[in-house]
Amino acid sequence: MVALGVLLGLFLTQLSARWAGVNAGQVWNLCVVGLFAALVSDRLLLVAADWSEQRARSSWMLGPAVGHHLLLDAAGALAGVGCAAWYGRWQKLPLWPVADALAAPAALGLAFAQAGALLAGSDYGTEAGRGVKWAVTYTNPLAMRWSGTPLGIPLHPVQGYAALGFLALAFGLLAWLWARPREGDVAGACLMGIGTTVYVTELWRNPVGRGALLGGALDGPQVAAVMLVLAGALILRKHKGAAQDSGEPRHG
Repeated sequence: MVALGVLLGLFLTQLSARWAGVNAGQVWNLCVVGLFAALVSDRLLLVAADWSEQRARSSWMLGPAVGHHLLLDAAGALAGVGCAAWYGRWQKLPLWPVADALAAPAALGLAFAQAGALLAGSDYGTEAGRGVKWAVTYTNPLAMRWSGTPLGIPLHPVQGYAALGFLALAFGLLAWLWARPREGDVAGACLMGIGTTVYVTELWRNPVGRGALLGGALDGPQVAAVMLVLAGALILRKHKGAAQDSGEPRHG
């Protein structure tokens, strides 16, 4: 599911790049560089962190079906973003138009990643009450082994909630990009949308291994979500102020 989301996101960048007014081929290359760096670094960190288990089952090192950890995935994503930023600077690509072009594909990729998590049982939800008719119950021992997913217990399909939220965000961002807003507006809205989706869905996400702050009022992903919302708001505010100072008309 992640691979499918990546492919669809890559093809979507060819449309969004044209709408954002940047070279679609260069944006494609930037995405490939970032994805390759993220995948390689994520897998290397996973092998290093779980060397004894990986050494005992060497085929898992290259296999796609393997458990991941939230912090390792985040580190891999940061490595991918860093390499993509380096490539963009090397090719002298305009920052904000490229960021706008990548916004909707990124949200689409996150939607497919959450759909895959739902099927695999990773990042599972809290226990659902009897009134939750759409609850999911996992029975495969591999879900328990790789993700610690409880078996035989109805759970909130929180991964599905997040997938729907990210999918709606992707369509909304694509429509906004088509309307030709100010440079950077779509990127800022993307950060705010991702942060909001993560924060809300964490309310139904099992808190095990996700950290806790303020006496359990917030978990690690929610703190990151708040930072994303603030970053997106700052981007929107900055570009709004720049447009007003230059006397440009408002769009979108």
